[in-house]
Amino acid sequence: MACLLQSNRAVFLDRDGVIIEEKVFIHNPDDVILINGAAEAIKRLSSMRLRVIVVTNQSGIGRGLFLKEDYQKVEERIDSLLRRSGASIDVSYYCPHAPREDCNCRKPRPGMAFQAVRDLNVDLSGSFVVGDKRSDMEFARAIGAKGILVRTGYGRNTELEGKPVWDVVADSIEDAVGFIGKWIGEEDNGK
Repeated sequence: MACLLQSNRAVFLDRDGVIIEEKVFIHNPDDVILINGAAEAIKRLSSMRLRVIVVTNQSGIGRGLFLKEDYQKVEERIDSLLRRSGASIDVSYYCPHAPREDCNCRKPRPGMAFQAVRDLNVDLSGSFVVGDKRSDMEFARAIGAKGILVRTGYGRNTELEGKPVWDVVADSIEDAVGFIGKWIGEEDNGK
């Protein structure tokens, strides 16, 4: 029964600063560097029968700093690096809009999560968000998921800003997956 429930649950991962090293407006595939342990963490999430979904704001497109094609090339590079380690992402969603466009898909708004519900029948209340920015954690709150702030990327600075809107802080995506495993284990044992 627990495995069936978990197949509708997801882990929403921010991309920059969580899976790949943070670089402002990354648009060159040669600049992509996986964060240590990211591929292994993603493999572990898949082994837990959780959907692995990337949700990323890419306002560089809306600001005219790079093209959607550049974004796609970066995504292809990330997928290639993950595949080399036996990891994969189920689906990636991105918001191409600049903040001034006031769209529903830019985190912390829930548009990308609602798309995952439509596409994959995801159970948002049983899901998790792993990110390094306040907007990621506000996104978690907006969709009723547990939020895990990682200290990679902008995470240390976000933590120091105070006023936590997250459930827990982890040093890395690997540590975040450890928390998720414990939470799922507790639920499976009826705790």
